[in-house]
Amino acid sequence: MLIPASLVVVAYLMGSVSTAVLVCRALGVADPREVGSRNPGATNVLRHAGKGAAAVTLLGDAAKGLVPVLIGHALGLEFTWLAAVGLAAFLGHLYPVFYGFVGGKGVATFIGVTLALDWRLGANFVGVWLAMAFALRWSSLAALVATASMPLVAWRLGAPSAAVGLVVAMCALVYWRHRGNIQNLLNGTEKKIGQKA
Repeated sequence: MLIPASLVVVAYLMGSVSTAVLVCRALGVADPREVGSRNPGATNVLRHAGKGAAAVTLLGDAAKGLVPVLIGHALGLEFTWLAAVGLAAFLGHLYPVFYGFVGGKGVATFIGVTLALDWRLGANFVGVWLAMAFALRWSSLAALVATASMPLVAWRLGAPSAAVGLVVAMCALVYWRHRGNIQNLLNGTEKKIGQKA
């Protein structure tokens, strides 16, 4: 019990580290929490710090979900514990202890967690997101559509019940964190990929 429980705590702390804030600070540009959408995520970083910074932010946020779950796999943890580790990393990104529990929207960390659980899950998310993003140019809408597909994909792949439950929980949280984007999409005011804030 001690090892998996400790990994859950470590996963939350890893998730709580904001890649966007660290990248922007290293580049000497504005804190992403204070400009644009005020979201510490890759899309907001892209608008204010460029493609390179956004790519590093995306990879860093995905790694926060990927690495702890892979460590759990290496330790031979049961799937229930793997799901708990993944959820802890995801919650750390959304509600980081180091930043007053105000974090990002969780898309990249969602990808990292699902890739570590089953690469086919993560690949499905990335594939749907890319298709929607290239077609419509709205990052938020692409994320919402990709997210919505995940519970069905997990079920069709025969994922363990703990994994399906984790995916459903993360989906609900992604939609909750995107409620402002959903309103903007309905109002026709949502900014497209590459559009300056």
